Amino acid sequence: MRELVPGDDLYPPQLREIPQPPEKLWALGSFPAPGMKLLAVVGSRALTSYGREACQKLIAGLAGYPVSIISGLALGADACAHRAALTAGLHTIAIPGSGLEKSIIYPRANVPLAKDILSAGGLLLSEHPPDHAAREYDFPSRNRIMVGLADAVLMIEAGERSGTLITARLAGDYNRHLLCVPHRIGDPHAHGAHIFLRLGATLVSEPVHVLETLGIEPRKEQEPLPLELLTDEERLVYALLDEPRGRDDLIRRSTLQPHETLATLGMLELKSFAKEEFGFWRRV
Repeated sequence: MRELVPGDDLYPPQLREIPQPPEKLWALGSFPAPGMKLLAVVGSRALTSYGREACQKLIAGLAGYPVSIISGLALGADACAHRAALTAGLHTIAIPGSGLEKSIIYPRANVPLAKDILSAGGLLLSEHPPDHAAREYDFPSRNRIMVGLADAVLMIEAGERSGTLITARLAGDYNRHLLCVPHRIGDPHAHGAHIFLRLGATLVSEPVHVLETLGIEPRKEQEPLPLELLTDEERLVYALLDEPRGRDDLIRRSTLQPHETLATLGMLELKSFAKEEFGFWRRV
C-alpha cells in the first residue's frame, strides 16, 4: 500500500485543483495509464432493474476505449459500475469511504469486488488511513474525490432525497461534465436526472454519447472490435456466429453446456459483440 501526498508523482494532479484536496491518499493497485479518460458513475444504492440495465449497457459500450470507471464501491449503482467495467475489460477505480485494510473495507459485502478490482489491475484509493472505519459523514467527503478525479460524471438514477444529488452538484462546482440517464415521467428515481437535465446536463442514452463528451472518437462501424477483450468461452461462441443463428442451433453446435452457452451469449451482448434480432443471434 502506497501513501501519497500532493507533491508525489503519483498523486493525481486533478485533485490539486479542487477545494480541500486530500492531504494524503492511500493507494492499492495500479493507476490508470497516462491519457486515459476518467468517468465517475454515481447513482442509487437501491438500484432499479432499469438503472442496472442502463449502467451495464453504457459501460459495456466503452469496451476497447481508453476509459477508466470511477465509483465508490457502495451497493447498488457503484457495484454495478465496477462489475460492468470488469466485464468490459476496463480499468476501474474504487474509492470507499473507509480505509483500505481488507478487514476494514466498507461495505463488507463488496470485499470480494475490491479483490476482483485489484486482480484485474484496477485501483483502490482512499484519503483515510488503512485502519479507518467508515462513518456516515465520510461518504460526502469521499464523493468530492470521485468528482475531482473525473473528466465527466454519469448519473444513473437518483431519487428526491438521494445523496447522489450532492455529487451531481459537485460536478458543476468543479467544472466537470455531468451526464444523466433519462427515465419515464413520474418515475421517482428520475427526480435527480430530470432536474439536472433541465439545468443543462447532457442526456445519455447510448455509449457514443459518453464517448463524445469525453472527446473520444468512436470506432467506425467497419472497424472490428478487439477479440482480446473476450474470454475463451466467449470467443468459442463468437466463432459460431459466422452467420445469424437461432438459440437452439447455437446450443447444439457449442461444446459448452446449454446454460453456459446462454450465459456467454448474454456477455457477448453486454460487451457489444453480438445481439439478438427476430429470434436470431448475430455479430454486431
